[in-house]
Amino acid sequence: QVQLVESGGGLVQPGGSLRLSCAASGSIFRLVAMGWYRQSPGKQRELVARITSGGSTTYGDSVKGRFAISKDNANNALYLQMNSLKPEDTAVYYCNALRDSVNYWGQGTQVTVSS
Repeated sequence: QVQLVESGGGLVQPGGSLRLSCAASGSIFRLVAMGWYRQSPGKQRELVARITSGGSTTYGDSVKGRFAISKDNANNALYLQMNSLKPEDTAVYYCNALRDSVNYWGQGTQVTVSS
């Protein structure tokens, strides 16, 4: 089992920045990849950013150039730096981990971009 706990969400004005954190615990060895997904009302959950155990990154088209994913292996943490936030970035953001073909999810953290 892998446990994931997100933090760092909140209310921010358009053009602002937020940094999300995800603390991983449990059976975190042999993780293939970790990532961030988001879901807004009436929409499917979508990929925001993903990083593999080797450090390769993938970003959703709508966040390229604005968001950056990183991880701290020593502290079992995953981060998402979000810059130039737009109202359409408003969603619940979920931390994800993939291990042995099983996806693990955190409880989510709300990000609201509004003036």
